[in-house]
Amino acid sequence: MEITLQLKRLGKKKVKQVPFTLVETPKNLGELLIGCVKNQVAAFNKKRMEVNVVGFLSPTEIQDQAQSGKVDFGDLANKDLADEQKAIDNVLLAFKDGLFVVFIDDDEVTDLKAPIALSNESVIAFIRMTFLVGTYW
Repeated sequence: MEITLQLKRLGKKKVKQVPFTLVETPKNLGELLIGCVKNQVAAFNKKRMEVNVVGFLSPTEIQDQAQSGKVDFGDLANKDLADEQKAIDNVLLAFKDGLFVVFIDDDEVTDLKAPIALSNESVIAFIRMTFLVGTYW
């Protein structure tokens, strides 16, 4: 199933739109979150397993990377693989703790077990909450 994910942080204007493929259609929010995590863990681990031959950067690549503020060869120092079950446990706990909210076609979903109806045109928004923390000295 093809869906579109919108990733947003409160306080930031930039909304990242990501086309996303799920193996099976989720029946509730919990299954949707688990499907997204499994997909991302597989992509993360695949990137860690790839052999990266360090070459050279062209002037265009250096200029493009300089715009983002960091120029590197893309070599990964940390080759540790992600644990899928830990990632699933983390996302479910983060949702329960209110660290992010989920909107499916502009409707907020607050229950992990509530049934959801997705189509190929569905837009799912994950909004990471920003907490205001401070002390007065």
